[in-house]
Amino acid sequence: MIHADLSDRQDGLREQLWTRRLTEDRFEVTCLPFFTYGICYLDVVTLDGNHLVAAVVQKSGHRTLRVALVAEHQDRDQLHELLHGKLVEAALPHEWLQGTYLSADLPPGTDAPALLEVLEAPAQASALHWEIDA
Repeated sequence: MIHADLSDRQDGLREQLWTRRLTEDRFEVTCLPFFTYGICYLDVVTLDGNHLVAAVVQKSGHRTLRVALVAEHQDRDQLHELLHGKLVEAALPHEWLQGTYLSADLPPGTDAPALLEVLEAPAQASALHWEIDA
């Protein structure tokens, strides 16, 4: 396990990332980052002396879909179930954090527009926010 420094957003904030050691100083990311930008599943990173990500040295071609459901929105639970079902149907690896934050892997060649169609109306209704990171 390594950490990504997120202190630019909040002092001392870190996200832990599960990895697989490839060499003494290179690690392959084996989880779906929720908050770390620029790092996706199977990207290869190096570390600094504090075991924090120093650089991405090889991109995997995977992208990360992040969705934040608005916790107070009346349709939150239904949206959670809808999104979960669509991701399972599409066989896309995904993780939920506290039932509100979603991180989903979009492997190379994934038909993202079909999935993004599901997000349009709830986003316009201010029920969720989403982004894709590469």
